[in-house]
Amino acid sequence: MRYSVMILLLSAAVLIGASMTGANYRDIFGKEFLTKPWAGGQVKESVCISCHTSDIIKPEYRDIPQEWKQSWHYQNNVSCKDCHGGDPDDAEAAMSPERGFIGTPDYAEIPQVCGRCHIGILKNYLESGHGRALKASKTGPNCVTCHGSHNIQKASIKIINEARCSRCHSYERAKVMKQALFLTEKKIRDIDEDLKRLKRAGVFTDEEDKTLFRTHVEYRTLFHTVNVELVKKSTDKFAKKLGLIEDKIDKTFRELEFRRNFSAFFMMLFTVMGIVVFMLSRTYKD
Repeated sequence: MRYSVMILLLSAAVLIGASMTGANYRDIFGKEFLTKPWAGGQVKESVCISCHTSDIIKPEYRDIPQEWKQSWHYQNNVSCKDCHGGDPDDAEAAMSPERGFIGTPDYAEIPQVCGRCHIGILKNYLESGHGRALKASKTGPNCVTCHGSHNIQKASIKIINEARCSRCHSYERAKVMKQALFLTEKKIRDIDEDLKRLKRAGVFTDEEDKTLFRTHVEYRTLFHTVNVELVKKSTDKFAKKLGLIEDKIDKTFRELEFRRNFSAFFMMLFTVMGIVVFMLSRTYKD
Protein backbone atom coordinates (compact mmCIF):
# COMPACT_ATOMS: atom_id res chain seq x y z
CA MET A 1 0.00 0.00 0.00
CA ARG A 2 2.78 2.40 0.95
CA TYR A 3 4.61 1.78 -2.35
CA SER A 4 1.37 2.25 -4.33
CA VAL A 5 0.83 5.71 -2.79
CA MET A 6 4.47 6.58 -3.52
CA ILE A 7 4.06 5.56 -7.16
CA LEU A 8 0.91 7.71 -7.54
CA LEU A 9 2.57 10.74 -5.96
CA LEU A 10 5.68 10.39 -8.15
CA SER A 11 3.56 9.97 -11.28
CA ALA A 12 1.54 13.09 -10.41
CA ALA A 13 4.70 15.10 -9.77
CA VAL A 14 6.17 14.08 -13.13
CA LEU A 15 2.98 14.97 -14.99
CA ILE A 16 2.68 18.36 -13.28
CA GLY A 17 6.33 19.15 -13.97
CA ALA A 18 5.94 18.21 -17.60
CA SER A 19 2.85 20.38 -18.07
CA MET A 20 4.62 23.37 -16.50
CA THR A 21 7.73 23.07 -18.64
CA GLY A 22 6.08 21.90 -21.85
CA ALA A 23 8.26 18.76 -21.85
CA ASN A 24 7.09 15.39 -23.15
CA TYR A 25 5.84 13.71 -19.98
CA ARG A 26 6.23 10.23 -21.45
CA ASP A 27 9.95 10.77 -21.96
CA ILE A 28 10.35 12.18 -18.46
CA PHE A 29 8.31 9.36 -16.94
CA GLY A 30 10.38 6.78 -18.78
CA LYS A 31 13.75 8.25 -17.87
CA GLU A 32 13.05 9.33 -14.30
CA PHE A 33 10.73 6.58 -13.11
CA LEU A 34 10.62 3.39 -15.16
CA THR A 35 14.41 3.07 -15.32
CA LYS A 36 14.93 3.60 -11.56
CA PRO A 37 14.43 0.95 -8.84
CA TRP A 38 12.15 3.06 -6.60
CA ALA A 39 10.89 0.07 -4.67
CA GLY A 40 14.34 -0.82 -3.38
CA GLY A 41 17.81 0.60 -2.79
CA GLN A 42 19.33 2.73 -5.50
CA VAL A 43 21.55 0.73 -7.84
CA LYS A 44 24.96 2.31 -8.27
CA GLU A 45 25.55 2.85 -11.97
CA SER A 46 29.00 2.49 -13.51
CA VAL A 47 30.28 5.56 -15.32
CA CYS A 48 31.50 3.24 -18.08
CA ILE A 49 28.03 1.76 -18.68
CA SER A 50 26.26 5.12 -18.41
CA CYS A 51 28.58 6.68 -20.99
CA HIS A 52 28.57 3.74 -23.42
CA THR A 53 24.75 3.61 -23.46
CA SER A 54 24.31 7.36 -23.91
CA ASP A 55 23.86 9.42 -27.07
CA ILE A 56 27.27 11.05 -26.71
CA ILE A 57 29.19 7.87 -27.50
CA LYS A 58 29.88 6.71 -31.05
CA PRO A 59 27.21 4.25 -32.32
CA GLU A 60 29.78 1.46 -32.80
CA TYR A 61 30.56 1.54 -29.07
CA ARG A 62 26.97 1.44 -27.75
CA ASP A 63 26.57 -2.34 -27.99
CA ILE A 64 29.62 -3.04 -25.82
CA PRO A 65 27.76 -3.05 -22.44
CA GLN A 66 25.13 -5.48 -23.71
CA GLU A 67 27.79 -7.76 -25.21
CA TRP A 68 29.68 -7.74 -21.93
CA LYS A 69 26.51 -8.55 -19.94
CA GLN A 70 26.13 -11.73 -22.02
CA SER A 71 29.72 -12.79 -21.45
CA TRP A 72 31.52 -15.28 -19.23
CA HIS A 73 33.43 -12.34 -17.74
CA TYR A 74 30.18 -10.72 -16.57
CA GLN A 75 29.03 -14.00 -15.00
CA ASN A 76 32.28 -14.07 -13.02
CA ASN A 77 32.25 -10.40 -11.94
CA VAL A 78 34.99 -9.24 -14.31
CA SER A 79 34.15 -5.59 -14.96
CA CYS A 80 35.32 -2.86 -17.34
CA LYS A 81 38.05 -1.58 -15.02
CA ASP A 82 39.56 -5.07 -14.66
CA CYS A 83 40.60 -4.97 -18.32
CA HIS A 84 40.67 -1.26 -19.22
CA GLY A 85 41.59 0.34 -15.89
CA GLY A 86 40.24 3.72 -14.82
CA ASP A 87 37.71 4.58 -12.13
CA PRO A 88 34.11 3.57 -12.95
CA ASP A 89 32.81 5.43 -9.89
CA ASP A 90 34.19 8.88 -10.75
CA ALA A 91 33.05 10.55 -13.98
CA GLU A 92 35.89 13.07 -13.92
CA ALA A 93 38.64 10.49 -13.36
CA ALA A 94 37.07 7.53 -15.16
CA MET A 95 39.56 7.79 -18.04
CA SER A 96 42.49 9.12 -16.07
CA PRO A 97 45.89 7.43 -16.59
CA GLU A 98 46.58 8.21 -12.94
CA ARG A 99 43.74 5.80 -12.11
CA GLY A 100 45.25 3.13 -14.36
CA PHE A 101 43.13 3.78 -17.46
CA ILE A 102 44.65 2.19 -20.58
CA GLY A 103 41.64 2.38 -22.88
CA THR A 104 41.78 -0.02 -25.81
CA PRO A 105 45.17 -1.79 -25.63
CA ASP A 106 47.36 -2.00 -28.72
CA TYR A 107 46.82 -5.18 -30.72
CA ALA A 108 50.21 -6.64 -29.81
CA GLU A 109 49.70 -5.83 -26.10
CA ILE A 110 46.37 -7.63 -25.72
CA PRO A 111 47.93 -10.93 -24.49
CA GLN A 112 49.73 -9.07 -21.71
CA VAL A 113 46.44 -7.46 -20.63
CA CYS A 114 44.58 -10.78 -20.60
CA GLY A 115 47.59 -12.47 -19.02
CA ARG A 116 47.22 -10.39 -15.86
CA CYS A 117 44.52 -12.91 -14.90
CA HIS A 118 45.30 -15.85 -17.22
CA ILE A 119 48.92 -16.22 -16.15
CA GLY A 120 49.55 -19.84 -17.12
CA ILE A 121 47.77 -19.42 -20.44
CA LEU A 122 49.88 -16.35 -21.28
CA LYS A 123 53.10 -18.29 -20.71
CA ASN A 124 52.05 -21.15 -22.98
CA TYR A 125 50.63 -18.78 -25.58
CA LEU A 126 53.86 -16.77 -25.84
CA GLU A 127 55.82 -19.98 -26.41
CA SER A 128 53.35 -21.24 -29.03
CA GLY A 129 53.30 -20.70 -32.78
CA HIS A 130 50.53 -18.15 -32.28
CA GLY A 131 52.55 -16.15 -29.75
CA ARG A 132 55.74 -16.27 -31.81
CA ALA A 133 53.83 -15.08 -34.88
CA LEU A 134 52.44 -12.12 -32.96
CA LYS A 135 55.89 -11.21 -31.65
CA ALA A 136 57.44 -11.43 -35.10
CA SER A 137 54.81 -9.59 -37.12
CA LYS A 138 52.71 -7.71 -34.54
CA THR A 139 49.71 -8.99 -36.51
CA GLY A 140 49.62 -12.69 -35.57
CA PRO A 141 46.63 -14.15 -33.72
CA ASN A 142 46.06 -12.87 -30.21
CA CYS A 143 43.41 -13.62 -27.55
CA VAL A 144 40.74 -11.51 -29.24
CA THR A 145 41.27 -13.29 -32.57
CA CYS A 146 39.88 -16.53 -31.12
CA HIS A 147 37.81 -15.46 -28.11
CA GLY A 148 36.41 -12.08 -29.15
CA SER A 149 36.67 -8.91 -27.09
CA HIS A 150 33.55 -8.27 -25.01
CA ASN A 151 31.07 -11.10 -25.61
CA ILE A 152 33.57 -13.68 -24.35
CA GLN A 153 31.96 -17.07 -23.68
CA LYS A 154 33.09 -20.01 -21.59
CA ALA A 155 35.82 -21.74 -23.57
CA SER A 156 35.09 -25.02 -25.32
CA ILE A 157 36.56 -26.94 -28.25
CA LYS A 158 33.79 -25.46 -30.41
CA ILE A 159 36.07 -22.46 -30.67
CA ILE A 160 38.27 -24.60 -32.93
CA ASN A 161 36.41 -24.54 -36.23
CA GLU A 162 37.19 -24.16 -39.89
CA ALA A 163 35.64 -20.69 -40.25
CA ARG A 164 37.84 -19.24 -37.51
CA CYS A 165 41.09 -21.15 -37.99
CA SER A 166 41.20 -20.93 -41.79
CA ARG A 167 41.40 -17.14 -41.60
CA CYS A 168 45.10 -17.56 -40.84
CA HIS A 169 46.07 -21.04 -42.05
CA SER A 170 44.63 -24.34 -43.25
CA TYR A 171 42.23 -26.12 -40.92
CA GLU A 172 43.97 -29.52 -41.05
CA ARG A 173 46.39 -29.00 -38.15
CA ALA A 174 43.68 -27.36 -36.04
CA LYS A 175 41.40 -30.31 -36.79
CA VAL A 176 44.02 -32.72 -35.45
CA MET A 177 44.28 -30.62 -32.28
CA LYS A 178 40.50 -30.69 -31.85
CA GLN A 179 40.46 -34.47 -32.20
CA ALA A 180 43.21 -34.78 -29.58
CA LEU A 181 41.15 -32.66 -27.18
CA PHE A 182 37.79 -34.30 -27.85
CA LEU A 183 37.80 -37.26 -25.43
CA THR A 184 39.12 -35.27 -22.47
CA GLU A 185 36.70 -32.41 -23.14
CA LYS A 186 33.80 -34.86 -23.34
CA LYS A 187 34.79 -36.45 -20.03
CA ILE A 188 34.94 -33.00 -18.41
CA ARG A 189 31.45 -32.15 -19.71
CA ASP A 190 30.03 -35.47 -18.53
CA ILE A 191 31.49 -35.00 -15.03
CA ASP A 192 30.11 -31.46 -14.90
CA GLU A 193 26.63 -32.75 -15.77
CA ASP A 194 26.88 -35.49 -13.11
CA LEU A 195 27.84 -32.91 -10.49
CA LYS A 196 24.80 -30.81 -11.45
CA ARG A 197 22.60 -33.89 -11.00
CA LEU A 198 24.05 -34.48 -7.55
CA LYS A 199 23.42 -30.86 -6.59
CA ARG A 200 19.81 -31.16 -7.69
CA ALA A 201 19.59 -34.20 -5.42
CA GLY A 202 20.81 -32.09 -2.50
CA VAL A 203 24.38 -33.41 -2.39
CA PHE A 204 27.19 -31.02 -1.41
CA THR A 205 29.83 -31.22 -4.19
CA ASP A 206 32.09 -28.29 -3.38
CA GLU A 207 35.30 -30.35 -3.22
CA GLU A 208 34.60 -32.13 -6.52
CA ASP A 209 33.68 -28.82 -8.18
CA LYS A 210 36.99 -27.29 -7.17
CA THR A 211 38.98 -30.33 -8.30
CA LEU A 212 37.24 -30.36 -11.67
CA PHE A 213 37.77 -26.61 -12.08
CA ARG A 214 41.49 -26.88 -11.33
CA THR A 215 41.89 -29.82 -13.71
CA HIS A 216 39.94 -28.05 -16.43
CA VAL A 217 42.01 -24.87 -16.09
CA GLU A 218 45.24 -26.86 -16.22
CA TYR A 219 44.04 -28.65 -19.34
CA ARG A 220 42.96 -25.45 -21.08
CA THR A 221 46.28 -23.86 -20.20
CA LEU A 222 48.05 -26.76 -21.91
CA PHE A 223 45.94 -26.30 -25.03
CA HIS A 224 47.35 -22.81 -25.61
CA THR A 225 50.71 -24.31 -26.43
CA VAL A 226 49.01 -25.36 -29.71
CA ASN A 227 51.25 -28.42 -29.51
CA VAL A 228 49.36 -31.51 -30.69
CA GLU A 229 51.97 -34.00 -29.52
CA LEU A 230 52.14 -32.47 -26.04
CA VAL A 231 48.36 -32.58 -25.74
CA LYS A 232 48.32 -36.25 -26.80
CA LYS A 233 51.06 -37.16 -24.31
CA SER A 234 49.17 -35.42 -21.49
CA THR A 235 45.83 -37.11 -22.21
CA ASP A 236 46.53 -40.09 -19.92
CA LYS A 237 47.54 -37.83 -17.04
CA PHE A 238 44.32 -35.85 -17.24
CA ALA A 239 42.27 -39.02 -17.75
CA LYS A 240 43.60 -40.33 -14.39
CA LYS A 241 42.78 -37.06 -12.61
CA LEU A 242 39.27 -37.03 -14.04
CA GLY A 243 38.90 -40.72 -13.27
CA LEU A 244 39.38 -40.03 -9.55
CA ILE A 245 36.55 -37.50 -9.65
CA GLU A 246 34.36 -39.96 -11.57
CA ASP A 247 34.98 -42.66 -8.94
CA LYS A 248 33.80 -40.35 -6.15
CA ILE A 249 30.74 -39.35 -8.16
CA ASP A 250 29.87 -42.99 -8.93
CA LYS A 251 30.22 -43.86 -5.24
CA THR A 252 27.87 -41.03 -4.30
CA PHE A 253 25.30 -42.14 -6.89
CA ARG A 254 25.46 -45.70 -5.50
CA GLU A 255 24.90 -44.38 -1.98
CA LEU A 256 21.90 -42.36 -3.16
CA GLU A 257 20.49 -45.42 -4.93
CA PHE A 258 21.01 -47.53 -1.80
CA ARG A 259 19.19 -44.95 0.32
CA ARG A 260 16.30 -44.81 -2.13
CA ASN A 261 16.04 -48.61 -2.20
CA PHE A 262 16.33 -48.78 1.59
CA SER A 263 13.58 -46.19 1.98
CA ALA A 264 11.41 -48.04 -0.54
CA PHE A 265 11.98 -51.31 1.35
CA PHE A 266 10.91 -49.78 4.66
CA MET A 267 7.90 -48.18 3.02
CA MET A 268 6.89 -51.54 1.60
CA LEU A 269 7.55 -53.23 4.95
CA PHE A 270 5.38 -50.76 6.85
CA THR A 271 2.67 -51.10 4.20
CA VAL A 272 2.68 -54.90 4.53
CA MET A 273 2.67 -54.64 8.32
CA GLY A 274 -0.27 -52.26 8.14
CA ILE A 275 -2.20 -54.69 5.94
CA VAL A 276 -1.37 -57.59 8.28
CA VAL A 277 -2.48 -55.62 11.35
CA PHE A 278 -5.68 -54.62 9.56
CA MET A 279 -6.46 -58.21 8.55
CA LEU A 280 -5.73 -59.48 12.07
CA SER A 281 -7.98 -56.87 13.59
CA ARG A 282 -10.80 -57.87 11.22
CA THR A 283 -10.26 -61.54 12.07
CA TYR A 284 -10.32 -60.76 15.80
CA LYS A 285 -13.61 -58.88 15.45
CA ASP A 286 -15.18 -61.74 13.45
